[in-house]
Amino acid sequence: MIVSAATLSPTAYWYLTRATGIVSLLLLTAVVVLGVIGPMRLVPSPGWPRFAVDSLHRDLSLLAIVLIALHVIFSVADGFAPITLVDGVIPFNSPYRPLWLGLGALAFDLMLALVITSLVRRRLGYGAWRAVHWLAYACWPIAVLHGLGTGSDSRQLWTLAVTFLCVGVVAWAIIARVRRADKLTESQRALGVAAATLTPLGLLLFTFVGPLNSNWAITAGTPRHLLASYVHRPASAASTTTPASSATSTAQLKLPFTSRLAGTISQQQASGGAILDIELHLTGATSGSLRIRLGGQPVGGGGLSLSGSQVDLAPTGLPAALVGRVTELNGTQVAALVTGDHQPVDLLVDLHIDEQTRTVSGVVHAKRAG
Repeated sequence: MIVSAATLSPTAYWYLTRATGIVSLLLLTAVVVLGVIGPMRLVPSPGWPRFAVDSLHRDLSLLAIVLIALHVIFSVADGFAPITLVDGVIPFNSPYRPLWLGLGALAFDLMLALVITSLVRRRLGYGAWRAVHWLAYACWPIAVLHGLGTGSDSRQLWTLAVTFLCVGVVAWAIIARVRRADKLTESQRALGVAAATLTPLGLLLFTFVGPLNSNWAITAGTPRHLLASYVHRPASAASTTTPASSATSTAQLKLPFTSRLAGTISQQQASGGAILDIELHLTGATSGSLRIRLGGQPVGGGGLSLSGSQVDLAPTGLPAALVGRVTELNGTQVAALVTGDHQPVDLLVDLHIDEQTRTVSGVVHAKRAG
């Protein structure tokens, strides 16, 4: 079933951006590995001839560039960061994390060059095509740095595991290729093996001093007003209205309603405090998603001194999310006010948080405000 992009909520775009980014990295890794070990004829089975490996290599390359293009589109549609489609093509042009976002644009351009030159290979000539082909392999390490530098999940253990698994597989392929290359001297082989071994260690060191550092959001080039919108904005001053172009009619909601909640909670450091993200799915009377972002100073016992908030309620079937703020925070009970183009809606959210698994369950009660 094909769902129109116009019906997706901001949370859906965020999930799609993350998913297409991870899948693109996996596809690029497979493309690089097949390209490196393909000439070694490591697949002796007559049912898997060399042309089949080449065909798989080509098809995965095409699929990768489609996923990367979707990754760019979803990133723009998410709307959190000031990213345009031009920023996804022209490197280092964006005001949002220009270096790390620019690396992603550069990786996309290199993949695009590879596909275009492959389509006109006969007219271009083998020598020119091969030069571009080898240059395009640079898109993989550039994409890895892009993901570590600006990925929304770059601090998550599962994302780091996937990333370094990809790095390890590519390092293995390069070492295997270098060791079996006939035209290389022993010193050249040793240099190639050393480079393939030290590169993952260098990336690991960069990860610890960079993305895992508590000040990385600012260091990476995140505009301060984006951080301030969650951390420094007083809750009383937070806007409770949405632009007319994205307003959602609360008249379409069946109010009041009570729905069950299930999701996850995560926390990241930011300038002046911390940001707490609670991602929830609604089931029952009304389905959809609920996202609660809290900004403030951590306090003893695991609490948060609230200084800013944003709440997005995206019921299934409505064209856009209802957006608002937290009005009261009492332990694990959250009161919020969200607004579409009609009467505001009061939310009362009762949460149960499992600190070990970082999962959340609970219920939400919604009714017309006033």
